[in-house]
Amino acid sequence: MADPAPAAPAVALDGTGGWAAAPVPAVVIDRSGVVRALNDAAHLLFPAAEAGRPAAGAVAAWLAAAHDGEPAEVVRGEAGERAFAAHPVPHGEAVTWWLVDETDARSAREALARERERTTFLSDASAALLGSLNLDLCMEVAARLAAQHLADAALVVAPATGTSFPAVSCVRGGEPSRAQLAADPDELPGLGEALQGFPPVPSRWIAPDAAPPWVLPAGFGPVGSIVVTPLPGHGVPAGALVLLRRGDRASFTGQEELFAGLFAARAGAAMSAARVFALQASITDTLMRELLPPPLEQLGGVEFAGRYRPARDGERIGGDFYDVHPAVTGERDEALAVLGDVCGKGLDAAVLTGKIRTTLRALLPVAADHHRLLELLNRTLGGNADARYVTLVLASARREGATVRLRLTCAGHPPPLIVRADGRVEEADSRGSLIGVLPEIESRSAEVTLHPGETCLLYTDGIVEARGGPLRDAMFGEERLQQALAECANMPADAVVERVQMLASQWIGRGTHDDMAVLAITAPRGHHLAAVGGHGRGRYTA
Repeated sequence: MADPAPAAPAVALDGTGGWAAAPVPAVVIDRSGVVRALNDAAHLLFPAAEAGRPAAGAVAAWLAAAHDGEPAEVVRGEAGERAFAAHPVPHGEAVTWWLVDETDARSAREALARERERTTFLSDASAALLGSLNLDLCMEVAARLAAQHLADAALVVAPATGTSFPAVSCVRGGEPSRAQLAADPDELPGLGEALQGFPPVPSRWIAPDAAPPWVLPAGFGPVGSIVVTPLPGHGVPAGALVLLRRGDRASFTGQEELFAGLFAARAGAAMSAARVFALQASITDTLMRELLPPPLEQLGGVEFAGRYRPARDGERIGGDFYDVHPAVTGERDEALAVLGDVCGKGLDAAVLTGKIRTTLRALLPVAADHHRLLELLNRTLGGNADARYVTLVLASARREGATVRLRLTCAGHPPPLIVRADGRVEEADSRGSLIGVLPEIESRSAEVTLHPGETCLLYTDGIVEARGGPLRDAMFGEERLQQALAECANMPADAVVERVQMLASQWIGRGTHDDMAVLAITAPRGHHLAAVGGHGRGRYTA
């Protein structure tokens, strides 16, 4: 808003013009810098000013300096404890300076500017604090912002983990430092209560010399004032914020403590969100380990390798699965490989997958009888409330000299493919009904012998039904799969599944697809150099 410019009054220098009693101070100064006249308000403001005396030394220095120049613009300055805007009104050989008191307006402007600055800071702080869901980084950001904008140093303390308290301290202009405080928080008045979520203790109640050494950053010096405020979280305390001001600075005001509380509310919310995210991530990882395909290893001199790709690329789990279980003591010394496809996609299918894998693990004592195992699994899924089903293929494998003997049983699943050493691809003669649909199931097993360099591939229909190609609508199909396998003769199991998965992915491109899983069982070529105990990837020589 433009400064008001009062019109020049008809000034009577003998004081009879009525301006002498005006509430606004007015001083008339001629071109030579001599005071010609001043009203009562101006005389109260400048007691040393008298008509006929030089203005310099009698009125405010900033006003005298402005008059010596070209008095055409409004100038501002202070007189006593008040702030004024001096408006020049030239007339003849003199200038009348009208001094408008701006103290209250300036205070209001400064308060508004401070409020805008604080609002901007809180907004920026919220964005910075919520920029990471890592608790350690969130504490570092909180300590750095608090030290830079609220105090000379800051200490952020999180609730105890065991016998110590995670903490981050920061000095203004420095970098945050992490620590584990194995100390009693009650040594600093108000800190123990703040960690429990109680209201902050006013700084005037905390004696600076009561601060224990572990609160002060190295080389900080004497403390002048301390603020301890809780960091409120989502229903539970997220920690506490300690603000430190050096001894040569003024103590914290009530407004500053209130502002620190506003910042603490944002920092506590961000830390609480980070803590909840970390807890949920830990739980998810624990549960996910039971749902993800396991890393495969050699068992009994037989190569096993698998690959899995969920239908949604952003997810890690789905409805396809595979497992390889070591031999169970009994009449047959066989490892059991299982590959299955649960109806559905995503998390719901993965949950049922986890149940089926757990059930199969419990049924391992009857793994030698494939039909019996499938029958028991069918009974278990028969009471499934969501009426979902699963297709399976079982492969029992054992090493016999240089060859590998397989027993294969399908249950509503595509039959495995056998890749011979000369490049021929055969389909295993095994059929069976879906699991979880009918009260009784049928199954037919096939026995296959793998010679060195030969592979048996178990796969889900997501491979052959993958749509893509030049027109992006053709299925990959069994013929392309068999052609790809024909080129994999005498290749290690890991190379076979890698090539199949790569070709299927190239065929799909960026198109949509179902879950895809492949599992290869290979008879090693030449000498089998297994790791100690027969486990691990091992090495093979031709």
